[in-house]
Amino acid sequence: MGQVKSIMIVGVGGQGSLLASKLMGNVLMAQGFDVKVSEVHGMAQRGGSVVTYVKYGEKVYSPVIEMGEADVIVSFEKLEAARWLPYLKQGGKLIVNDQEISPMPVITGAMAYPEGILEKLREKQVDVVALDALSLAHQAGSAKAVNVVLIGVLSSMLDFPDEVWQETIEKTVPAKFLELNRRAFALGRGH
Repeated sequence: MGQVKSIMIVGVGGQGSLLASKLMGNVLMAQGFDVKVSEVHGMAQRGGSVVTYVKYGEKVYSPVIEMGEADVIVSFEKLEAARWLPYLKQGGKLIVNDQEISPMPVITGAMAYPEGILEKLREKQVDVVALDALSLAHQAGSAKAVNVVLIGVLSSMLDFPDEVWQETIEKTVPAKFLELNRRAFALGRGH
């Protein structure tokens, strides 16, 4: 338990990154860790960048993740993955939803969406786990379940029992969305 681990969840407003970080925080607390969760860039309106830090260990003193410190970055979108890459530690993992959500400058035509983002990340020797989380979310029953698909992928890299994840999903999501989120989680975990 000793060493503090850091996970960054990065996305675009309206993608459900807050639920993702809440699930993560609840799972980690259930495992007995000291956990600090903080939303850093609170541009929650759609299209704005939203970043959440999740730090856990025996004792966590600061919720802030410095550059080069994140063990894992979970990115809901490719451009966000590239934007926050400097925060990933050497040998860290980058989970990326292979989806393009155009930021305002692209929407207004001031810039083009960059090409070949995943290829460029891999050229930098980054350990990239890319998946089409949106189609898995559709398969689970709703485009809104991308967040839980990505948490499912992350769960497969962390050594916590499946039942802890299941119990946490049950406690964290509204009952009417429980089955949907269970399916989304399973699809991500099995990816």
